[in-house]
Amino acid sequence: MKRNKLKRRDFIKNAAIACMGFGLSHPLSSMTNLNKITSLLAKNPPFQDYKVMVYFFLQGGNDGFNTLMPKTGTAYADYANSRSNVALSNDENAGGMLPIGSGDYGIHPSLTDLQTQYDNGELAFISNIGAMIEPMTKEEYNAGTKQIPLGLYSHSDQFKHWQTGKPHIRTNIGWGGEIADLIGSNNSNTTISMNISLSGSNIFQYGNDSIEFSINQDGAVKPSGWDYTWGHHPQRRAATDSILHAVYTDMYRKTYADIFKDSIAAAEEFEDAIDQVPEFSTQFSDFYISQQFKMIAKTIAARDTLGFQRQIFFVQYGGWDHHNNLLDGQADKMINVNNAIEEFNQVLKEIGMFDNVATYVISEFGRRLTSNGNGTDHAWGSNVMIMGGKVNGANIYGTYPSLAINSERYVHNGALIPTTATDSMFSELALWFGVDQSDLTTLFPNLGNFHNVNEISPSNPPIGFMDFS
Repeated sequence: MKRNKLKRRDFIKNAAIACMGFGLSHPLSSMTNLNKITSLLAKNPPFQDYKVMVYFFLQGGNDGFNTLMPKTGTAYADYANSRSNVALSNDENAGGMLPIGSGDYGIHPSLTDLQTQYDNGELAFISNIGAMIEPMTKEEYNAGTKQIPLGLYSHSDQFKHWQTGKPHIRTNIGWGGEIADLIGSNNSNTTISMNISLSGSNIFQYGNDSIEFSINQDGAVKPSGWDYTWGHHPQRRAATDSILHAVYTDMYRKTYADIFKDSIAAAEEFEDAIDQVPEFSTQFSDFYISQQFKMIAKTIAARDTLGFQRQIFFVQYGGWDHHNNLLDGQADKMINVNNAIEEFNQVLKEIGMFDNVATYVISEFGRRLTSNGNGTDHAWGSNVMIMGGKVNGANIYGTYPSLAINSERYVHNGALIPTTATDSMFSELALWFGVDQSDLTTLFPNLGNFHNVNEISPSNPPIGFMDFS
């Protein structure tokens, strides 16, 4: 009989998940990272500043070309012709797209506060971006002479590619997790991962030696019924502590007990720190996404107590697969995005952290330009946005493509070949975050297909949307 050898790291991950079976809430299932291991691998001195990346993922494929659109002239006429019954009006007075900048482009009419952020230089767009292995023309795509991402137009594959930065392979190692592997040990906190998820386990924050610390919008990271089970039954707590602190010679039993101990310790440490954060003046709406951003702000406010110089947060908002009812469905969801980003913008200014945080709003792919009757189907290139005090805002980066039918990037009945690769965006964020230039190709192996990697630096970033001063 052939035996499959269980790797210790896989056992640790599985054991963490198994905590749920013992009454521990999901947040505790992924608290423990392996900073004790990665601390041995650290090659950078501790950071003297504090920086945060917030990965806001619109799962399902947001229609990026009904998020940022041409508003005037021939460009708008091409847009309206291609999109037909799913096109937005360019008349803001009639509920159409909102003008930004000079008025040549407009954004979705639900994004009223983001319009102001853009014009204030606090928000930027990156146009026609997508997961790519190498640059290609329409002719090369049609001829099949260039590599396309695995599972192009597939939710599951493109979802992974945006979170792993490796569209040429299928892997469960995310680029946020790899960043934690590289620099996470520079945080003074070795109990709680620098990667914090408001949306449970995810690929993006899963590294070779790191996993996410998962919380919810209330910051409730202890087991459900914690007060009852632990506070009012000291004998039960004592019995559990006795089991957890026993000396185990078996590696797997010891690892399992250590996970429980570290999870409980991390839960108590985190909640104690959050409880010390004063109430904000900024008011957050009741919608759960806004409440999750409020918890991110609380965690940022507790950074000194928790001992962090670098943190990455993950928030996922589902329901963007609008094959049907695109106009009304996207409008309703965009209101929630607008509110959450605006509230987060304001609270970061309130706590003096606006320059320290980069928030990017992305999705696994765009939608076809052509209507399927009442919605749009899976495509490729899309438009994304990024907000923060160190964002060179009031700009549209990349090349905004022609939206005319059969234009030079138009393929697959309305999909657009990206003109900017996700590697360019992600590597610039990683560089700003403190990742060494020499590690960029470890994170993004295809980066050299789009840039001379040796020339990338803070003074010469891949795109230029971040301010490195």
